[in-house]
Amino acid sequence: MTSTSITRDRIAALRAAMKRHGLAAWIVPSSDPHLSEYLPARWQGRQWLSGFTGSVGTLVVTAEFAGLWVDSRYWLQAETELAGSGVATMKINANAGVAFIDWLAQNCSGGDQVGVDGRVLGLSAVRALRDALAACGASLRLDLDLLDAVWPERPGLPVEAIFEQQTRFAPVARASKLKMLRDSMQRAGAGWHLICTLDDIAWLLNLRGSDVPYNPVFVAHVLIGPTSTMLFVSADKVPAPLQARLAADGIELAGYPELGAHLGQLPAGSVMLIDPRRVTAGILQSLPASVRVVEQINPTTLAKAVKHDAEVQFIRRTMEHDGAALAEFFTWLEQALARRETITELTIDEQITQARARRDGFFSPSFATIAGFNANGALPHYRATAQSHSVICDGRATGNGLLLIDSGGQYHTGTTDITRVVAIGTTTREQRQDFTLVLKGMIALSQARFPLGTRSPMLDSLARAPIWAAGVEYGHGTGHGVGYFLNVHEGPHGITPYLLAEPQTALQPGMITSNEPGIYRPGRWGVRIENLLLTVPQQSTEFGSFLGFETLTLCPIDMRCIERDLLGADEIAWLDQYHAMVRSRLAPHLAGVAADWLEANTRPV
Repeated sequence: MTSTSITRDRIAALRAAMKRHGLAAWIVPSSDPHLSEYLPARWQGRQWLSGFTGSVGTLVVTAEFAGLWVDSRYWLQAETELAGSGVATMKINANAGVAFIDWLAQNCSGGDQVGVDGRVLGLSAVRALRDALAACGASLRLDLDLLDAVWPERPGLPVEAIFEQQTRFAPVARASKLKMLRDSMQRAGAGWHLICTLDDIAWLLNLRGSDVPYNPVFVAHVLIGPTSTMLFVSADKVPAPLQARLAADGIELAGYPELGAHLGQLPAGSVMLIDPRRVTAGILQSLPASVRVVEQINPTTLAKAVKHDAEVQFIRRTMEHDGAALAEFFTWLEQALARRETITELTIDEQITQARARRDGFFSPSFATIAGFNANGALPHYRATAQSHSVICDGRATGNGLLLIDSGGQYHTGTTDITRVVAIGTTTREQRQDFTLVLKGMIALSQARFPLGTRSPMLDSLARAPIWAAGVEYGHGTGHGVGYFLNVHEGPHGITPYLLAEPQTALQPGMITSNEPGIYRPGRWGVRIENLLLTVPQQSTEFGSFLGFETLTLCPIDMRCIERDLLGADEIAWLDQYHAMVRSRLAPHLAGVAADWLEANTRPV
């Protein structure tokens, strides 16, 4: 069977299940009970049903229609993967993630029932969906999981063991974090707090796992009470010595499916703190009506985003190891191209991962490497596969153009995320102009100074201004938060117009944010240059305290791609200073031809 016929059969099975339950529509979000970005196999239902392999998208199926809502990062990918499947690509802007709700409100009528597994849809989204459906006389049903009915070989829960973060790399003990959390709960007037987001749980308990691709987290829930902490996870995943250490810190274990029962037994009059954006509606249905709910951001989310001084020191060291690995990789790439070795986008992924794996403390990639040559670089979330990838050098001749490489590593001492674009063969002036405009935007944000309390989305236009001036735009945010040996995408802050500028998005010293403007020419090439930035105190004046950024990422920027006449003197000075820092920090970690490569690629402009 072809992939499209498989998709048609699976959608037909879903429609049959919908008919049995009297549902006019069924929603399949890219989500799990923890609202994770990267999903364990058990909750990859949207991909299994539709065949679309991108990380974000919402599938809606009715008796006569099936559509997948995706933002501009995935438009071309979705059209390719969904072609002939009967599933339509529904294009939305990055800030219109709930556009499917508007479509349902327009296409449902009085008496219709719309279904979704309430355990995988966020409370805020459910509220918006319920209100929209009520306006057209339709209703929402949350108590079904139709994937169980139509997915015969649905994977079970992950079984990988949980491990403790090494004490030397965890400067704040979990007992101290629990005390901090209970202090925050008390200020909110709550005796109980439910945490479902996996990176919050891993950070709070100084634990890590391997349940989710690229993120060192594990599937669990945590319920914190006035004097108790209950970790809902399979006991088989927690080695006995670790169970003992958790017990010594007052942490009890319960089975993962037991959360609902424990919530249902909370004493009457209890006050529960929850984050409506980080908990699902289905889970909260277990709460007794007598429990009062207080809604605010998880205290751990903000605390996790502000790195401890000791963590920052480890992260700086991690950047040196990661930068050295990249220098070795780019040395190999230049030599392999000179030897006319066969090189594909898949080769890039293999070689860059191998280079990182040779470095101390490496754990895994922090996301699937994006290696896109020319036209594939215009797909912001492109992923080469054995079935579909570009050849950079076929063993006889090297191609010409731009190679975009977005990659990162998980180390026990930090998480990295970097994008570089390098010249392959000859480049055109238009390609170099795009590269230089993106570089100008990246430099502008790197040099930003702003008052303490500035909300991170407000900084986005600094990076876009040089690109806008050329009449060009890109359809993604400029920066996201980054974890400490945790998720490569982390909130609550982000330098993006698609995030509400709420108080919790204000940048604080210790927050790490990516800086990655881009230009994408569909069918031709893409440019994105990305460094990670640490928010640091800058100065105090009569107008208050000001913050700025320290660039953490250590890797040369390909000067062969620059149109020098487009750079101002201050931008050239920034680039020269950056390369001097890269050279001085990485040189002690390199030898031989890699050291020579570093020297040659960090010379002053």
